[in-house]
Formats: sequence, structure tokens, C-alpha cells
Amino acid sequence: MDSNPDIPPDATTMPPGMPMMIPIYYRALWSSSFKIFPDTAFVNGPEVVGFNTPAFVASYPGWLNIYYDFPSELGATRSRAKLSGAEIIDYLATTYSVNPRLLLAILEFQAGALSQSQAPSYKRILGFSRLYYDTPYLQLVLAANTLNNGYYSWRSGQLTEFELPDGSLIRPDPWQNAGSVAMQYYFSKIYSGITYSFATGPSGIYRTYSDLFGDPWTGNPNLFPGSLQQPELSLPFQGDHIWTLTGGPHTGFGSGEPFAALDFAPPSDRSGCFIPHESDFATALADGLVVRSDVTGLALDLDKDGNERTGWVIYYLHLAAVGRAPVGATLSRGEPIGYPSCESGHSTGTHVHISRKYNGEWILADGPIGFDLNGWAAHRGAQPYLGTLTKGGLTVTACECSDKYSQIWLGMAE
Repeated sequence: MDSNPDIPPDATTMPPGMPMMIPIYYRALWSSSFKIFPDTAFVNGPEVVGFNTPAFVASYPGWLNIYYDFPSELGATRSRAKLSGAEIIDYLATTYSVNPRLLLAILEFQAGALSQSQAPSYKRILGFSRLYYDTPYLQLVLAANTLNNGYYSWRSGQLTEFELPDGSLIRPDPWQNAGSVAMQYYFSKIYSGITYSFATGPSGIYRTYSDLFGDPWTGNPNLFPGSLQQPELSLPFQGDHIWTLTGGPHTGFGSGEPFAALDFAPPSDRSGCFIPHESDFATALADGLVVRSDVTGLALDLDKDGNERTGWVIYYLHLAAVGRAPVGATLSRGEPIGYPSCESGHSTGTHVHISRKYNGEWILADGPIGFDLNGWAAHRGAQPYLGTLTKGGLTVTACECSDKYSQIWLGMAE
């Protein structure tokens, strides 16, 4: 900031084309400057509004048309019905907020899912060797999670270098964008040498994507307007109730980055999973329209256009099925949205998990557009789930122990 005195200290996003001085120091072994994808082609955002995954997959003769699997985390909500390959793509695109076109391009590039009538004879078709993750669906889970780890680690400044399987060191070019570095990071987990260079070069995943969907750089490559601000948001519970900050910044979905979420738990005289008192419901952080409400979570669309891929969206996880606001419900800030629980995904205790997205991108809780709840600002800790909320001279410290230092209520800073 010292090199750009005209930029105010509270600036968030810069408009495209704004001249800036960026001091940078040369480091040896910077990797390729080839830009693979714009960020708009990475996230499940405005670019894919109206994209019909099942229709697109059906227009090709590949084995993805006859592939079915059952994501066990969906439980009884689908009566244990299997999902088609296209439905699996949409499911992962929605939950991880990764562009479905990107997932399709990866499947085609590595496994011929659209062009080949039969799936590869080998398991682990995307090259991930994690134990038990040997089906195409579970390989895609690892792919989506790895992609997000790379994208948001670059966004947060945590990722400056990584190694290939053969031990080669990769230092991303500092002028690269998050979408391109995410692809470099993704392929670094499975390829080395010329195979890695090919995959991340102009004849690799970029060409496959372009052949399927056209040049990804056509159109506006920017996700954010200049000076983007978070809308006013409230704490996720009634103001006169005392809750606990049980989780500081941690993953919005999956594991690892993005550290976009916070966890809050209602009062109780017991730990672990419990049914909260009927008055201890979670609330809407802002006015919005519920556009998703199922075992995968609840999405509150703040611009009320009915699309989770555009504008500001608040994502809730671990709301109990009973009492959860349904799709189509229009809520005002502070109205009940559901009850904290241990339902949906892994949970060691009753709580509600909240995070933000803008145009499909997870917004880091401790980033330039920090999580602000009634003036309480989130700060990242040394590890996932650690961290604080601060307001004025007060600090609330995240802890699953629910001690007095982790307790928070609306009027405590007044």
C-alpha cells in the first residue's frame, strides 16, 4: 500500500484496468506464464447461468451417459436412488461451487468421459491414489476439493510454491490469476515432467475446454466489480440470546481452503449433538430468498434473483431437516431459518455453519472483504477452526469448549 498512496486502506476490490504500482522481487524458477482459465471459468458463477449439464452430456456419445453412482452423504433424501453422471457433475458443482464445465473438461481430458464409449479399465481415473477413493464419483470429489485448495490458497497468499510427484519445485508466476494457478496445482498432484507441462500448456486442459465450450477468455473475465462491499449482515441468532463461536475461519465446503466459514452453537448444558431449545433457532443474516434447502445445505440469495450463481449468497450447513426454511421462502433479516444440528456432513456437535459467496466465489472470512456480523470482524487463526471475532476492544475466541471467552451476543459490545 505504501507504493499506492491513492488507494484507501479500506479498499477491497480494484476495477479492471486500474493502474497500480506492485513491488515485486525476482525469484528463480517461476513457472509458466500461460494463463489457462479466467476465474469466471473456474467458479460456479454467472458464466454458467442457464447451462444444462444433462443436455450437454447427452449430446456426446461418451461413457458418462451410462455412469451412475450414489453419493452416500445424500442419505435417504433420494431414497438411495443413484445419480446419473450429469447429476453428479451438477451436485459437485453446486456443493463445491466449481464450474460444471471445468469438471466436464477434466473428465474428458483425463478419461474421455464425453468422447469414449467405455470408461478406462483402470480405477482412479483422475490419478488420485487416496485409499477407497477409486470410483469416478469419488475421484471427482478429490478433484473438486483439490481445485478449491489451489484456487483459494493462491487467493489468500498462502500458496507460493508446490512440488510435483518427482520432487520438482513449481513457483507460480506472480502475475498469474487464481483460476490458472488452481489448474497448475491440481495437475501437480498427479503429473510430473513433460506430462505436467503438457497438461498446463496451450495443448492440454485449455484446448480440451476450448474444443468443448469455446475460448474461455472470450467475454468479461472479471468476477468482481470495483470496491465490492459486503452487505450488512447480522449474527445468525436472536440478539438477546448468548451463543458460542465454536469455529473460526475454516473451509466453506470440503476440506482445506477456502477458509470462508464460521461456526456458532446455541446454549446447552451438554456437549456433542443435542436438540436445541425451540427458541434457539438460527436466523437469516440478511433479507433474502431461499434457493436451496436440502441435505447439502441452505442457500439464501440476497439479490433474490433466484439463482445461487449470481450476487451475494449466504450458505448454511448443519440445519436440521425439521424446521428448515423451504425453497421459495422469502425471509427478512433476523427471521428463523432453521435449527442448528449435527445433520448434513461431519459434525462433532450441534451448530450452524455459515459462509458467503459472491458470483459463485467463496469469500474468505479474513480476506479483503472480511466477514462482518453486526460489526464483529472475523480473523483467521493458526489452524482451521481457530480464530476470533473482534469488535471495538472486545475479542471472542473460537473454541469447541464453549467457555466464557467464546460466548457472544448482540449487545455485548455496547
